[in-house]
Amino acid sequence: MDIWSKTKRSDVMSRIRSRDTKPELLVRSLLHRSGIRFSLCRKELPGRPDIVLPKYHAVVFVHGCFWHQHKGCAVASNPGTRKTFWQAKFKANVARDRRNWKQLEKQGWRVMVVWECDVTRDPHAVLAGLLDWLGGGRKFSCDYMPSRIALLKVAEQKLQWNLSHPFSSKT
Repeated sequence: MDIWSKTKRSDVMSRIRSRDTKPELLVRSLLHRSGIRFSLCRKELPGRPDIVLPKYHAVVFVHGCFWHQHKGCAVASNPGTRKTFWQAKFKANVARDRRNWKQLEKQGWRVMVVWECDVTRDPHAVLAGLLDWLGGGRKFSCDYMPSRIALLKVAEQKLQWNLSHPFSSKT
């Protein structure tokens, strides 16, 4: 049994964002600070990758651990109610992700998935992994790299601005 009414649950679920999430904003900020330029959510690509790096012919998906069922992650738990619904939902999400990755790879794109828990736990390690993956041995430099706490605050501020800005996309 749900603790909220159907109306309240619907309202709560409608506020879950698919774009401009805090982990996604963090990854974008880290890449930008490192001098890596990118585009966002190119609709013509399978799965609408969160970050598209045309220069490197690479795409990055920033996945939420719960919705995409990150194996071994505590956040990827299953809700206690409507278990069959949620298991089917998660299974479909994972299958769709794999289909999209295969289609992107067939088109010649390199695909990387960054998990929400990794970004919030150690953003600098995520950045190092991304730069290594992109550079193939090439070294990138970043003049100023703020602390993890400072990065999280910047992402939170950007998220609040996106939610309050009249011209921002709420989808």
